[in-house]
Amino acid sequence: MSKVTGNVPRGFTRFYVLYLLSERHMTGKEIIDESVKRSGGEWAPSPGLIYPLLGRLVRDGLVSETDEGGFQINEGGRKAFKQYSKMQEQIDRQFQLVNRLGVSMYAAGRFIAEEAIDRINVVTSSFKDRISKKSGDAQKRFDEMYEEFLLSELERLKNKQVPQQDKSD
Repeated sequence: MSKVTGNVPRGFTRFYVLYLLSERHMTGKEIIDESVKRSGGEWAPSPGLIYPLLGRLVRDGLVSETDEGGFQINEGGRKAFKQYSKMQEQIDRQFQLVNRLGVSMYAAGRFIAEEAIDRINVVTSSFKDRISKKSGDAQKRFDEMYEEFLLSELERLKNKQVPQQDKSD
């Protein structure tokens, strides 16, 4: 039996840590140990994966540090975990349907993955459009404010009475 290292799907660890913390408060070491235990030793996430992830989860408002040095899921984390769970239920239903239709799990997985990628591309594209629009609006506001500042500085300089030096000195 070979140990799973890089074969855990991207984003899985984030979901899994929220899942574990929804069960009980844990330290980073307890999360690693629990992962090893539940996978039967097949997957041992490294401290270099878990601790930075916990820092991001705290930063993102999904997890809080406890007084004992552990971590606990908070309301934001519960909402995010619920969203992940809904997506998982939908994928499970799709796999079950395609399997009942007699299509192999490999083909079903491929179809479902392609659909998920299409959805992600639509959301990503929409998100990029919103960001670029907001970025453009923010840049326009900055340019307007900067222009106003420069004009006010020019006006201030014009109104300032600076004695001219005599060039014969």
